Amino acid sequence: MSQTIRHPEIIEIARRDGKVTVDGLACHFGVTLQTIRRDLADLADAGRLERVHGGAVLPSGTTNIGYEDRRALNAEAKAAIGAACAAAIPNDSSVFLNIGTSPEAVARRMLGHRGNLVVTNNMNVATILADNPDCEMVVTGGSLRRSDGGLIGDITTETIRRFKFDIAVIGCSALDDTGDLLDFDMREVGVTRVILQQSRRVFLVTDHSKLSRKAPVRVAQLDDLDCVFTDRPLPDHLRARCAERGVQVTVSDVTQDP
Repeated sequence: MSQTIRHPEIIEIARRDGKVTVDGLACHFGVTLQTIRRDLADLADAGRLERVHGGAVLPSGTTNIGYEDRRALNAEAKAAIGAACAAAIPNDSSVFLNIGTSPEAVARRMLGHRGNLVVTNNMNVATILADNPDCEMVVTGGSLRRSDGGLIGDITTETIRRFKFDIAVIGCSALDDTGDLLDFDMREVGVTRVILQQSRRVFLVTDHSKLSRKAPVRVAQLDDLDCVFTDRPLPDHLRARCAERGVQVTVSDVTQDP
């Protein structure tokens, strides 16, 4: 069976089951695991699926994919992005780390930092950096979003307004071709906008998959950022826009991630 026949059926299975697995598809079509991995890579490159550990899911539209799948999605790229971003954060600075698996990757690379005040509305970040005795941690409080450990709501924004951060590290669910940063939860977006207001510099950490995703709520624009950390070059028009507005873009080499 050719891939032109397999691809539509793979999409249909994903729509029916919510997720496809490499092992399941290989058995279904009677082909090798390598063949299915190539099929899923092709479909992901075309924006029709998103790769997760062991398989793929449909791209998000108005709802986000599950946290565990997001954490596994492009994990090596996120680790490299996290390392590059953490390297740009000096010791003895105040930092806000936002909700998301990419800011969590930054937190993991800050375990050797010293003298930082880190404020977060991400319970996973707090758990990670609890292992760094040289880092002062503040958790904002707020309504707990159990799906991913995020804290959102009025208590969260009131806490954030008490600070002025040297650096804020944020993620996004999608980055569209107009340069808009997009997300799913309006309550989370409201918190992120306050974070931007209370920060001297804003770093965006985002892997290339966000360029092929969609989300309904506008957070900010590339123009509102100081640095973008990613794993593949941005499209030419977005790269030119960043250069024009003085937004630094750092592209991590995933193969060189220590």
